[in-house]
Amino acid sequence: MRDAVIKAVEELARNDKDVILISGDLGFGVLDNFRREIPKQYFNAGVCEQNMASIAAGLALEGKKVYTYSIGNFPTLRCIEQIRNDICYHNANVTIMAVGGGFAYGSLGMSHHATEDIAIMRSLPNMRVFTPADAAEANLVAYQAAKLSAPCYIRLNKGGEPNIHSSYEAVEGYGLGQAIPLRDGADVCLLSAGAITIEAMKAAQVLETQKVEAAVYSFPSVKPIDAEALIMCAERYKYIFTVEEHNIIGGFGSAVSEIIAEKGTRAKVVRIGLPDIYSSIVGSQAYLRHVYQMDSQAIAEKVLETINSDKN
Repeated sequence: MRDAVIKAVEELARNDKDVILISGDLGFGVLDNFRREIPKQYFNAGVCEQNMASIAAGLALEGKKVYTYSIGNFPTLRCIEQIRNDICYHNANVTIMAVGGGFAYGSLGMSHHATEDIAIMRSLPNMRVFTPADAAEANLVAYQAAKLSAPCYIRLNKGGEPNIHSSYEAVEGYGLGQAIPLRDGADVCLLSAGAITIEAMKAAQVLETQKVEAAVYSFPSVKPIDAEALIMCAERYKYIFTVEEHNIIGGFGSAVSEIIAEKGTRAKVVRIGLPDIYSSIVGSQAYLRHVYQMDSQAIAEKVLETINSDKN
C-alpha cells in the first residue's frame, strides 16, 4: 500500500516538474529511488512537521503540487494548526501521506497509534480523506487526489498487508468517493475503511459457517463518502456494521451514521473500532486488533450477538 502510493507520486513527479515531495526525516529505503532519481523535487524538512506543513502550503500557493510524508500522527496531529490555517484555509494543493494508520506501529506505543486522525482530518473544511484497504485502492486514490488540486489526506498502513483486490485494474472503474463492493450477502452488511478491511472479509467467511450471509464494502474515501451506497445498504439491510482501526467517535462509523440518520432508514448501525480510550498496551497490529475486539473473530461475534439479542 505504502509503496504503491510512493510509486504513483514518483510517476507523477517524472511527468510534472511542479510535483514536490517533502519528508519529515523518514522514509529512508522507501523514498530512496525518488530522492536519487528526482533530487530537485525532493526535500527533507527534518524532524519538524509543523514547518513541513507550512513549507508545503507556501510551495502550493506558488503553483507547486506538494506531497508530505511521515509516520501516523506526525504529519497530521502534530501539525494540525498549520494544516488548518496554512493548508486548508487557503485550499492549498497539498496531499498529506501518513504511513502507519491505526495500530500499524503498535509496538511503539500510544504516541504512534494513529486512532484519532480520520475524525480530526475529516472535520477540516476543504480536506479530503482517503482510507485505502490495499495496494490497488492506494494506487487508485493517489491518482484521484492528484486530480483534485486541493488538500488531501491519504491514510496508509505500514506495508506488507494482504491484497484484497487481484490487481490494480480491478478498481480502475471506481470514481472519486465511491465505495467498492467486495462481497454480496443477504443478511447483514459490513462496511470498512482502511487496511482493517481484510478483517471484515475474514469475518464474513466466519459468519458464513454460521449461516449468516454478510455483504462487505470497502470505502477508500471517507470524505467525500459514498452517500448513495450507504442509503442503498440502509434500505436493504436491517443491520449495518462499520469496521475501522480508529476511535469509534468521529471516524468512519460516525460518517456512516450521519448519512443514515439523516435519511431516516430502518437500519441499525453498530460501530466496531477502538472505544473512547487510548491504548496503553503495546504489541503487534494483529495483537492489538485482537485485544480491542476488531479482528475477524470479534467482528463475527459482534454480528451474531447483535442479531441474536434482537431476536430475544
